[in-house]
Amino acid sequence: MDGFTLLTFTIAYSIAVLVPGPGVAAVVARALGGGFKGAFPMVLGILAGDLVYFVFAIFGLAAVATYFGPVFAFVRWAGAAYLLYIAYKFWTARPGSEQLKPKNEDGWKTFLAGFSLTMGNPKTIVFYLAILPTVVPLEQMTPLAFAELTFIVVVVLLMIGSGYAWLASAARDMFKSNKALGRLNKTAGVMMATAAGLVVWQH
Repeated sequence: MDGFTLLTFTIAYSIAVLVPGPGVAAVVARALGGGFKGAFPMVLGILAGDLVYFVFAIFGLAAVATYFGPVFAFVRWAGAAYLLYIAYKFWTARPGSEQLKPKNEDGWKTFLAGFSLTMGNPKTIVFYLAILPTVVPLEQMTPLAFAELTFIVVVVLLMIGSGYAWLASAARDMFKSNKALGRLNKTAGVMMATAAGLVVWQH
């Protein structure tokens, strides 16, 4: 695929990822609560969900997503419920660095939270269905072109998602007092609850 098309897609996709939404809110909240290491699995989960929708759009499987709408609705509610649980853990945690990360929280669960967040947000596939035919000549889609577009999605989302996580983690590290950490817990809880609300209502 020609360089201009790839550049156009990269710019459009970068802008879409940069705009704060449920994914950004969840990643920032997770980083505020557990640092960059705690938030990175969520970035990977969001990326995995994005790639699923990307493949649906590229291969004309939007109808499959529509057909399985009830499944995605369940995923959306389940993901929102889990985000609310994390929000509760942050809100009720006592100030202290050892309590900023919810107990028994592992990377796999955080990954699934990010994945369900994206899969429960149909606006993701709507974006792909809108942008791909506009900037990418789908009739010229080849295995190489698909690999190039996939590479762009992976790199852009990882860079921007990790950037948000790093900035939030850096801001977290600036606060060392128990009072400040307590406020960060509350902030992370509110942002995570907001992300859960956006997941439910953005449909």
